[in-house]
Amino acid sequence: MKKKNAVKLLGTLIIGLLIFGCASQAPMQKIAIEKLDDLPRYTYTIDVPVEELFDNEAALMKLADAVEKDLRADLAKYEIQDHKTLQNYYQELGTVALLKSNYDEYMKYLKVRKDLEAKEALEATMGIYTRAYILAKKSGATDFETALRDEYASIINTLPYDLVADELKGMKGNAEIVSKNLLLGVVEVQIQPILDESGGEMSKDIATQLLSMAYSVNFFMPYKHIVAEELGKYLDAHKVDKPDIWEARDIALEPGKDYTPVIATVWDSGVDTDIFEGQRWTNKAEIPGNGKDDDNNGYVDDVHGIAYSLHSDKTPDLLYPIGSVENRPKLQRLMKGLTDITAAVESEEATELKQIMSQMERDQVQPFIEDIGKYGNYSHGTHVAGITASGNPYVRIMAARLTFSHEMVPEEPTIEQATKDAKATVEAIEYFKKNGSRVVNMSWGGNLASIEGALEANNAGGTPEERKALAREIFEITRKSLYDAIKNAPDILFVTSAGNADSDVRFEEFYPSSFDLPNIISVGAVDQAGDETSFTSFGKVDVYGNGFEVLSYVPGGDKMKLSGTSMSSPQVTGVAAKLLAVNPKLTVAELRNLIIKGADEKQIDDRTILLLNPKKSVEMAKKSM
Repeated sequence: MKKKNAVKLLGTLIIGLLIFGCASQAPMQKIAIEKLDDLPRYTYTIDVPVEELFDNEAALMKLADAVEKDLRADLAKYEIQDHKTLQNYYQELGTVALLKSNYDEYMKYLKVRKDLEAKEALEATMGIYTRAYILAKKSGATDFETALRDEYASIINTLPYDLVADELKGMKGNAEIVSKNLLLGVVEVQIQPILDESGGEMSKDIATQLLSMAYSVNFFMPYKHIVAEELGKYLDAHKVDKPDIWEARDIALEPGKDYTPVIATVWDSGVDTDIFEGQRWTNKAEIPGNGKDDDNNGYVDDVHGIAYSLHSDKTPDLLYPIGSVENRPKLQRLMKGLTDITAAVESEEATELKQIMSQMERDQVQPFIEDIGKYGNYSHGTHVAGITASGNPYVRIMAARLTFSHEMVPEEPTIEQATKDAKATVEAIEYFKKNGSRVVNMSWGGNLASIEGALEANNAGGTPEERKALAREIFEITRKSLYDAIKNAPDILFVTSAGNADSDVRFEEFYPSSFDLPNIISVGAVDQAGDETSFTSFGKVDVYGNGFEVLSYVPGGDKMKLSGTSMSSPQVTGVAAKLLAVNPKLTVAELRNLIIKGADEKQIDDRTILLLNPKKSVEMAKKSM
């Protein structure tokens, strides 16, 4: 560890002792927390509708006091070994401090959070609006809005553009589309029904979410126009395109060479295989469109791959069933508008989306969000397939559709469905093995907390402790089946996205990115310049690829830029397919080694990450033959 980081962490410890009043006392022996699930569960109650909570100071302070008490108790009792979870604790304490107008207390918590942050861009931009708000309040200015604008502009204008540009673009986009109606629409669909069924009882996750919403409604939204306007000025004044490191690293295999066709499976939300004619895998034993299982392998019309519905029933439809054709162009525009807004790109689609969201009524929130989610499911797998197939005429894309829910309120998880899902997982991987797939891309994942949250969303599972136990049982059925099935396919390389939660995948038990197996690679995301993205998860990342505004196909053949580790993972899959085309005799160990050894080291503070280098890996493979 570098000396400056050791000093930084020591400072964090001292500040923590001062905040909790323990500096002069012998420290108690804390209980080590090695995974998120080991932390205790808490419940809270409110006796007013959520909508009234934001304006009811007594009810809001009662909830804030109860949450604050438990946050402090956990920090005093437990040694939380995950820095991101610690950050969340101090962020939640900071929210309580703001709601109570304890500005100095907030600034103490902010310093602890910044000291814990490993990503330089996130540290630089953390809390900038709230700092400006506090400074404006403390100034005593009669014109608060002008003071806030001046303080905010002063802070952002000191920030180095090349470091923070992507973060500030995201902040601007959020300020332009978030609204009170949007939040209240989410509350009506996702939170109020839980409280109605439980007599006002909620988990800590929901309680802290409500406190954060109260901060947004009361502190941020009245002045969000200042944020959007000042960030717009900053971004326009400093606009410089980052260098793109990926074009020089890319390599395309020339057609007509003595290379070997290689089957690469895109295990995702579905693929428009018509786009990839000439690059798609074909089951020659199956007669297209006759509604029969011609080769008696258990799948009907599996001409270019297999598919499972949301409930893990087999279906011949390789694309997610989005609905009427007429609706697809509208959903595509909405998705493009959303991606443009988050990237601070001015476009017709972005303007259209801003107008829709600024005028949105609360009852329109659910169908709007679910339509966006529906199109995301519809397009995701095709986008991933396009990245996988890029520059490789020898790849043969095998589609394998699994289906994700697009609904704001998830279905109730059950042991029965988890068992059925597990069976489908084993069947799918057996299919990959039997049909010669050499590399499988998995730009998806799950974790324990999402199952527990889905149980709460349906008021299922009993008491908090009973719900915790049931969630663990369901989780282990799904996790173990996937782990064992991958382990039992040692001749296939599985490539998975690390995730977009900016969290430790091991601490939060994300699968499959946390799996430690010799035939799996976990991929994180950097941007076009090779700088780590703010969203990429960590904890077990083998290599990083470009996951920022990556251009690829969506169903129908149009192209769109999307961001995420979902986009960086298939770049590694694509390299693996090129390596196998050049040398089909490569073992999984050799294939994995060529990808890792060909990557370039990049130093980030006291960490070293590996940046994918397709050209170097392919050249190494050619030389080793």
